[in-house]
Amino acid sequence: MKYSIADRFRGFLPVVVDVETAGFNPRTDALLEIAAVIIEMDEEGMLRPGATHHAHVEPFPGANLEQSALDFTGIDPYHPFRMALQERDALGQVFSPIRKAVKHSGCTRAVMVAHNPIFDMGFVNAAVERCGIKRNPFHPFSSFDTVTLGGLAYGQTVLARIAEAAGMKWNENEAHSAVYDAERTAEIFCTIVNRWEHLARLETDV
Repeated sequence: MKYSIADRFRGFLPVVVDVETAGFNPRTDALLEIAAVIIEMDEEGMLRPGATHHAHVEPFPGANLEQSALDFTGIDPYHPFRMALQERDALGQVFSPIRKAVKHSGCTRAVMVAHNPIFDMGFVNAAVERCGIKRNPFHPFSSFDTVTLGGLAYGQTVLARIAEAAGMKWNENEAHSAVYDAERTAEIFCTIVNRWEHLARLETDV
């Protein structure tokens, strides 16, 4: 039997996203970092994290920078070693491989996977609107939420506790960077979906 990720998710390609920001309001507060992990499917129909794509983002003109948010993430928005890109270029750098993966997988669109996706989706959609990007690869409102999935599978809703319940290592010193959180979220998503798939196949075989 040949497995297809397009068939598994109704034509959607799951892509795990994490953003770091300078506040909670996507309209007024700066998007500072974005990471995306493209999900792949192996020959056995099991999911695995694929390539990670990432960019540091310059605050858009007039953006609000909440000091409490910067203290939490440890991000200095104007540090020269960040090699930050303007918002449009940063989104383009992340979106381009996602569009290619959607086409290569035979899917019609990417669907965002995130931990509390309403937050990440809000910032991504606001940035897309500011930049006038017409081809957002993500579905505008559909998403997968690892908070819900973690609560269902492990009785935990905090990302670190879900990871620990799933037997994964968690490094608190690396947490709250977009790349680290996106990659751990991708592992969690794949683990939960694969666990469900395994149980479903056992029931089918009975």
